[in-house]
Amino acid sequence: MPMKMIGSAASSRGNSSEMLPDSDSPVRRILTLLIIFAVVAFSCHIIYDTQTYSYLILPRPFGRSSSTVNQIFSSDAVNKSQPDTKELSLEGILKKAAMEDKTVILAPLNEAWASPGSIIDLFIESFRIGNNTSWLLNHLIIVALDQKAYIRCLAVHTYCFALVTEGVDFSGSEAYFMTSDYLKMVLRKIDFLRSVLEMGYNFIFSDGDIMWFRNPFPQFYLDADFQVACDHFTGNSTNLNNGPNTGFMYVKSNNRTIEFYKFWYSSREKYPRKHDQDVLNKIKHDPYIKNIGLKIRFLDTAYFGGFCEPSRDLNRVCTMHANCCFGLDSKLHDLRVMLDDWKKFLSSPASVNGSKMSWSVPQNCSIKSFHPPSKKNNTQPSKNNTQLSTQAERSKI
Repeated sequence: MPMKMIGSAASSRGNSSEMLPDSDSPVRRILTLLIIFAVVAFSCHIIYDTQTYSYLILPRPFGRSSSTVNQIFSSDAVNKSQPDTKELSLEGILKKAAMEDKTVILAPLNEAWASPGSIIDLFIESFRIGNNTSWLLNHLIIVALDQKAYIRCLAVHTYCFALVTEGVDFSGSEAYFMTSDYLKMVLRKIDFLRSVLEMGYNFIFSDGDIMWFRNPFPQFYLDADFQVACDHFTGNSTNLNNGPNTGFMYVKSNNRTIEFYKFWYSSREKYPRKHDQDVLNKIKHDPYIKNIGLKIRFLDTAYFGGFCEPSRDLNRVCTMHANCCFGLDSKLHDLRVMLDDWKKFLSSPASVNGSKMSWSVPQNCSIKSFHPPSKKNNTQPSKNNTQLSTQAERSKI
């Protein structure tokens, strides 16, 4: 029997057509359908892959490295049809967005602040209507904390970068103040900023609920390594008793700031239930800061104000922060009022500018009504009254 099969196979080589199934057979029809399906699928793949800004599917984070940002995956905001700009890495985005002195502006964004008409739109609008601020958008990198924020960023801005925090999913919800996810996020921020410094880039870090009304660079101190805004300013920029707000920082890249950020990040072990701002308040008095020679300056609220301590003179204000504010709806309301105040200021007669005008805010963000949610058992408060953004909401007034 085996010999017969081999012989039959050998003899059939002379007439290969006899080996094919009949054209009307089920097997032939199935083979034809499979071939058609394969051709269509391959064509669709080619068409999809050549589209610009195709839908983003976020990859899993890579393993971490002590000196790189391996948990950060690259932006897809560039045209894939251009090989030299395909999938920029963090370093690639920094290089494209940087000013001549290698300074960039970094602003975090999550889904809760990314929807149309929300924080991100107001943030970008402030640059556009500010005095000598629109050009700064060319140097702004929005750091997205989840997929929806990243996709939204691609629709409204040039430079977008996605940052992954291990073990935390920010999609579909906000990170409530002082919960475990919130603390992981703010610590990841410190680690990320340290990596930017190690790449040789200076940065301004700005929360998205900060409105930019003037170019802040003329008000920065030339001799400082680390400059930070304040919830409360004592009147002395070197006084360590100032109340810093880490939602706005200007940091120069050098060995001192790199060591400082490493120390700041490692201090999480000593202060495990503190967020980055509270940790800074602790370590700013540490002898190690003096030993590394770090020069710290606290920024005057006359130029860098907020709802905690508003800038009083619209002729001097550079930025205004919606800090000391509880609830996303309240924050959005007062930010819109703030932008309207600025527009009225710009359109007012020169004799009125700044001398008689003042902010109409805070209103819904009034400090008198500021009551942070209970942190008992790390439970999330009711969404109607207590939603907080993943950006640095401040409980310390």
